Amino acid sequence: MNGERKVRCGVAGVGYLGEHHTRVYRDLDRCELIGVFDIDRERAAAIAGKFSCRVFDSLEALGEACDAVSVVVPTDQHCAAAQSLLAADCHLLIEKPICTTLNEAELILNAATGANRIVQVGHIEHYNPVMGFLEEAVAGPVYITADRLAPFNPRGTEVGVVLDLMIHDIGIILELVRSPLKSIQSVGVNVLSRSEDIANARLEFENGCVANVNTSRVSLKKVREIRVFQANTYLSLDFMDQKGHLLRKDGERLVREDIPIEQDEPLTVELASFVECVAQNRAPKVGGAFGRSALEVAIRITDQVANHQRRIAGGPTTASSGSELS
Repeated sequence: MNGERKVRCGVAGVGYLGEHHTRVYRDLDRCELIGVFDIDRERAAAIAGKFSCRVFDSLEALGEACDAVSVVVPTDQHCAAAQSLLAADCHLLIEKPICTTLNEAELILNAATGANRIVQVGHIEHYNPVMGFLEEAVAGPVYITADRLAPFNPRGTEVGVVLDLMIHDIGIILELVRSPLKSIQSVGVNVLSRSEDIANARLEFENGCVANVNTSRVSLKKVREIRVFQANTYLSLDFMDQKGHLLRKDGERLVREDIPIEQDEPLTVELASFVECVAQNRAPKVGGAFGRSALEVAIRITDQVANHQRRIAGGPTTASSGSELS
């Protein structure tokens, strides 16, 4: 540490994922874990005891004691929690998606600008070693397929599967293609919750790239895979097992090569990067503006899914269901 002051960190919301944020902050050399807040006081006390930190009575008190806080409350509470913590002059890592509406996103971004605080959004796959490889290997993608499947879990069902899971792949694809979206076509189905549990989206970009994204949270197995097709190369990677291979053209034949990926825990990489950004006062890899862009696409898909379901049911659709993007 060379005498540098540690970044004082806390966690707002210590459910399943918030517990892992707390664990990682405790273990980071650059960080001093200060404490946690949760509306479930017994849960907060249990996590604080496990990781030897304080329990705070309010978000405001947590924010006043910390330099940086992870916001790991349910998605529909992100905006209110973020505004309270930004008012306390905290830098924030807000779990994905940044919030549930574009109006809320603007409130968060404006508050962060006014407070001169960093907002990083927890698109964790951007800190997966697989993404590091893709960012270097992908140039001029023509077609992308992404599959993200998970068994049903009531956690996260305050939003549909697009905002819950598909938004990971939306963010990945936006980063890899780096071209304006031309059109979106989406369908989805409710199975066990009040919003869509299965969804498919076809994204067409101005540069001609097409991406097909499949997502389900009612699968019997977990899958987090991506395939990228570009001139003379096909890449197939697994975000969950952090491995993959590529096929490249060699004369008149295809040659398979396994991809060497140095495995690491994405959450540790993500939070370590966030803490360094706070310490060095530099912009995060996945900032609030990017989080808003991914949210905008996810909302468009969610609206189309809802309209598709209304058409099937014979009900009225809304004007936002068109596939063309302005």
